[in-house]
Amino acid sequence: MSRAPLLPVQDALMRVLSSAPVPLAVERVPLADCRGRTLAEDVAALRTQPPFPASAMDGYAVRAADIAQVPATLKVIGESAAGRRFAGEVKAGDAVRIFTGAPVPDGADTILIQEYTKADGATVTALESETLGRYVRGAGLDFSAGDVLLKKGQRLGPAELALAAAMNHPALPVTRRPRVALLATGDELVRPGEEIGPDQIVASNTFAVRAYAENAGADVIDLGIAGDNFAAIEAAIRSARAYGADVLVTLGGASVGDHDLVQTALAREGMELGFWRIAMRPGKPLMHGQIGDMRILGLPGNPVSAIVCGLLFLVPLVRALSGDPHAGDDRTEVAVLASDLPENDSRQDYLRARITGQKDGHPLVESFTRQDSSMLRILSEAQCLIVREAHARATKAGETCRMLRV
Repeated sequence: MSRAPLLPVQDALMRVLSSAPVPLAVERVPLADCRGRTLAEDVAALRTQPPFPASAMDGYAVRAADIAQVPATLKVIGESAAGRRFAGEVKAGDAVRIFTGAPVPDGADTILIQEYTKADGATVTALESETLGRYVRGAGLDFSAGDVLLKKGQRLGPAELALAAAMNHPALPVTRRPRVALLATGDELVRPGEEIGPDQIVASNTFAVRAYAENAGADVIDLGIAGDNFAAIEAAIRSARAYGADVLVTLGGASVGDHDLVQTALAREGMELGFWRIAMRPGKPLMHGQIGDMRILGLPGNPVSAIVCGLLFLVPLVRALSGDPHAGDDRTEVAVLASDLPENDSRQDYLRARITGQKDGHPLVESFTRQDSSMLRILSEAQCLIVREAHARATKAGETCRMLRV
């Protein structure tokens, strides 16, 4: 009996994202704790910035008409500093010493920078004229109260946090962080630093997948390593549910060998299988399903396969659960091949590659000769993946391709 055709990568991604139909719950978080969080609502400014006309330079607040003809000597009647304005009014023939960020006094309309002056006690002489309004930042130059400056679904980085603070928001409404549980499986695995038996290897996939999940905005719990027995795997699945995991990521054990027990264990715990096996290399034995409200991503055991699948599927899922409207957007970019590539077969290929320079305004990329899915050293040296569609024709150096940064 023939097998069903492998699911295309884009179809698999859409199915994964469809398991996150709405973002998670909203919580209000202090601004200092909002880095990397995703806004759950639009946010409007609570104040105008700057709230008053302010000086952009050190110098003197004057009337442009008074320095239209130079040299012009003016009477210095006071000083305006940031946080301490001059309370009087600038009239004809007056000047007020002013510093960057200070309020421009009433009556003044221009800043005469100090490089264009000669001070002499109670007077200052303008050596150059200035145009009306020069170096004055008008009230509301940056934004006004009520302006919606941060949008729902926006991820908060350093610039957004500074803007929110300037808008006078001490806390922001953000989507709850998705909770991701990681479970490695296999009798052959030990943690780094533990005693290693003659037939065992060090578990490495968890660290890269965890990093991708956390960078995408998730809170991650590591459930450790479950041996190749149903009791251990099922106990870990129940621990993930008790933790309240939104996503359970299994690493290994989902293939078709006699010791690959994960899919059966998940089914015994109530998983509704979404799909298993997709048309990609590396990463064909990817599994997706759901147990109640907990999504399941079963990643392959080979290190590169697991990491590539984490990048392609787990990261968008975490972003979708966080409320990012662009979670499923194409993240590839145009690049130029540095070497020839043969025609591709029926699976979409993700070739580990280095960026060697630029050509025609695009990155110049060179595929590594060896692409074995067990080779972490090659992946660590790669800056990107060259993406080749199924049945892609042979291509020559100098032709364009698509690449995904890692």
